[in-house]
This record gives sequence, C-alpha cells and structure tokens, in this order.
Amino acid sequence: MKICLVTAFPPSGRQLNEYAFHIAQELQSNPMVDLTILGDELSDYRFATDRDGKPVSANGELPGFNVIRCWKFNHLGTPVRLLNTIRRLQPDVVWFNLVFSTFAAQDHPITAFAGLCTPALTRMIGCYTHVTLHHIIEHVDFSSFGVRQERLFRLGSNLATRTLLKANSVTVLLSGYHRTLMEKYSAENVVLGTHGIFAHCPTPPDFSKRGNPDQRIMAIGHWGTYKRLETLMEAFPRVALRVPNARLVIGGANHHTTPGYWESIREAHKSNSRINFLGYVPQDAIPELFATASVLVMPYDSATGSSGPAHQACEYGVPIVSADIPDFKVMATDEEMAISFYKTGDAADLADKLVELLLSPERQRTMAEQNFSAAVRMTMPSVVRNYMRWFELAKRKRAMGPFLAPSFRRWRRLHSRLASRHPFLDWSQAPERAANDGIATDGRSNGQGRSGFSDHGISWQPQPDEADFQTPADPDAARQRRHG
Repeated sequence: MKICLVTAFPPSGRQLNEYAFHIAQELQSNPMVDLTILGDELSDYRFATDRDGKPVSANGELPGFNVIRCWKFNHLGTPVRLLNTIRRLQPDVVWFNLVFSTFAAQDHPITAFAGLCTPALTRMIGCYTHVTLHHIIEHVDFSSFGVRQERLFRLGSNLATRTLLKANSVTVLLSGYHRTLMEKYSAENVVLGTHGIFAHCPTPPDFSKRGNPDQRIMAIGHWGTYKRLETLMEAFPRVALRVPNARLVIGGANHHTTPGYWESIREAHKSNSRINFLGYVPQDAIPELFATASVLVMPYDSATGSSGPAHQACEYGVPIVSADIPDFKVMATDEEMAISFYKTGDAADLADKLVELLLSPERQRTMAEQNFSAAVRMTMPSVVRNYMRWFELAKRKRAMGPFLAPSFRRWRRLHSRLASRHPFLDWSQAPERAANDGIATDGRSNGQGRSGFSDHGISWQPQPDEADFQTPADPDAARQRRHG
C-alpha cells in the first residue's frame, strides 16, 4: 500500500512532529507499506532553544525516511504544492496528521483555512483521504490563547471543521470529540481512535531510580500559550518546604507564537538552585528523563486534545498531576490513566496534590503501575495496525465498487416499487426499536444488539436469540412452533 503522510516532521520543531515521527517509524517497519512523508520546509526555529537559550539546529533529514519537503508554514500556496506532489505520486492513501494551526498561525487565518481545505481537495482529485484530527475548536478555551474577535474566529473554525469532514474518514482521539462531531455536525465518517504511546512496548518503572537522591517533579511541553509555568512556579516553593529533596525539572521548547517564554521564566527564578531548565529535549534523552521522574505535572490553563506528555508518562510508568481540564478528565477515563487533578490555576491546590503524592511511596507505586498497565493496551504498533485495517477495508471497498454499483441500483429501483405497494417493506414505516437496543448513546455497541461497530474498525458479531437457549415447559408446544 502506498501512503503519503502529510505532517510536520523532524527535525522540524513544529506541532505534532514528534507524534508523526513515531507513526512514520511504525509504518516504515511494515514491508507492505511504501511510505512517503510530505513534510514542512525546514526553517530557522527561533522558538525552539536548548538549555543555553540557543536556537536548535534543523539541518539534515532523519536517515531511513523518504521525506519530500513540499509545503511551508504560513504560506498561501501550500494546498497547490501539496496537490501537485500528491498527483505526481498517486498514493493509495493520503493521511493528514493535523491540528488547526498545522499550516499557519492564528494571525494568518486565510492561509490556515486554505491549508485545512487540502484534505477535501485531495479527495476531489480521486485519492482516499484520512485525517487524524488532534483537537476540535468547540473544546478549546480561547481565553487562554488571547484570540481577538472570538465570534468570527469560531465561525471560521466551524467552516474549517465542516471542510475537514469532507475527507473520506476522520479519526479523533477523545470520546468527547467524537460525540461533538456526531451531534453538532451529523458526521458519519468519524472514528474514535487512540493516541497511543510512542513505543513498541512500554518500559516498566524502575523505582530504584526515583527519589534517589531527589524527588523529581517534571514538566515538559511547548510553553507559552495555554501551557504556562506561572502556577507551577508559584506552587513549587510550597512543595520544597514540605518535601526537602524535591527538585523541579522543566523541559521543552517555546510554542512557535511565544519565542523567549521559558527563558523569561528561567531568568525570574535563576536564584533557585532546585529548579532546572533543560530547554528542547532531544529524542534520545527522553527515556532517562522520564525514568528518573517521580511525577509528571501538567500545569496547563487549557488543552487542545489528548496529551502527548501524559502518554509518555504512561509509557514509562510515571504518576501524573494535572489541571482539572475537561479534556484531560475524559482522557483519563477513556484510557484508564492514574491522574491526580488539581483546580486549574490554583497554586495552593497544586502544591497540596504534589506533596500528597511525593510523601506517599505506596501511592506513587500504585499510580505508576496503573499508568504502565494503560500503556500496555495502547502501544504504537496496535494504533497503526488499526489505521491499516481501516485503509485496507476502504481500498477493498473501492475495488469492489464498480461490480457492486449496478446491482445495488437495480435493488434500489425494485425496493422503491415494492415499498410503494406495501408499507412494511419501507424501512421508514417499520416498527422502531428501543433507542438503547444494542447501541449506546455515544454510538458504540453496548453488546446487546445484533451487530455493532468497535472503535477500531467494523466488527459484526451475530448474537443468538434468547429463544435458542430457552427450554419451553411444554415440549409439544415447542414442536408445534418448529413445524408451524
């Protein structure tokens, strides 16, 4: 199968580039897949800096990947360039890995919208198009982003969402997103998927590395917009007073719209020797960073989807303390993560939650084991396998289409004539089933109906009638029913 993956891709420093790397790595290991990555042009990433505040170099491609840098951030010509490349490659599947700001920042709304039209345009030229959409605007708190003219922005985002839904299929990663798209947009091509961890197999926690000698509180992300450090900086001195061996380790780059943010926080707290700022953390340093952390903290004001750092914490069996943001609560419930929630923006509550966890080795171990157990159920191979099943099913349906279409049209004409003569042959006149007979309110099968759809593809499972298992009190009556 020939797949084009449209995404920001390392050494790009833009959103979702790390997630795309792990998806691509798994696809690349499949001998049945011919993968081409349609990535963003590399530029000078002033917002991504190392521990000394120097911009991270983005020169050279990662070995082993076929990458075509055919689109540019904040460039209005992105759709045309992408379509020309896709038309030349003629792939079986074009897979878009997106957030709403993938192609442009919020101060370039027309360019951003044009980029988000690309999946629909790709489908129009005859390619099967799939979108993994990491957030939807209805669940974003704009007050954390400083968006001006919010009503106009939401109107444009609504139109962009409807345009994205013109792709053949769309995956979202939280059940709340799936429900919103089904209810608000009447979407019928949306599948609930799993974010997954960034590994073939999670790493069991080594508790001998934790609290030895420091209890490390770790925070990592792209800082400056809704991911902010002020609340954590206010909370940490309170934690340090009650946990003498506590140390705060902060890693990650600035968000591309807020260059210099984490450096300003470091400057304000440079006198505190128990706070370490790492800057951008390279991929090969991630395992040791998580393995030595006692807890991951997510001090966010808002969220834009399922959290990558939270899934990395599960991968290494690390407990999590997070702001009580609705998306994160849904994520914890959907994927059975162990997360301790504090009131968003409340430094005192955050300090209490951290101290409570750091002073309880038993609770740290319990939460770590639960998160590791969650990670085992959502490895990257299983996530990509589910995508491949959807793509293969779509490919076979397209291959069968020319043979099935004529007979289907004849059946529809026959059905229309019969329905006009007998009302019970018209489905709209048939007696209705109970609303909860076999299908839950969120669209998933509850196991009571005759067939259902799983989150990871179509799974038809016939269920036997209750009468097949019931022995009537009167055997003669049973024989009479069987023989008419």
